[in-house]
Amino acid sequence: MALQRCELLGPEPGLLSPAQLEQLRNFKIQTRIANEKYLRIHKEVELLLSGFFREMFLKRPDNIQEFAADYFTDPELPNKIHMQLIKEKKAT
Repeated sequence: MALQRCELLGPEPGLLSPAQLEQLRNFKIQTRIANEKYLRIHKEVELLLSGFFREMFLKRPDNIQEFAADYFTDPELPNKIHMQLIKEKKAT
């Protein structure tokens, strides 16, 4: 009986049609490609994040939010990243 009622009311509100699902899938793929291109161009993003995680795992701070705030507001951070970029370019 419940099945007949659902059939009479049509699809549930909020469900995507097959065409919409395909559109969403394509959007997700294109977004991933664009994000990957961006990260390849901006190597400093990887250096920032990997440096942060490395320091966090080495120091294992109790207050990660405070540690992150200190890490990312370090006035020497831009210079450190710049020097790492130079080292990487020399290595390739």
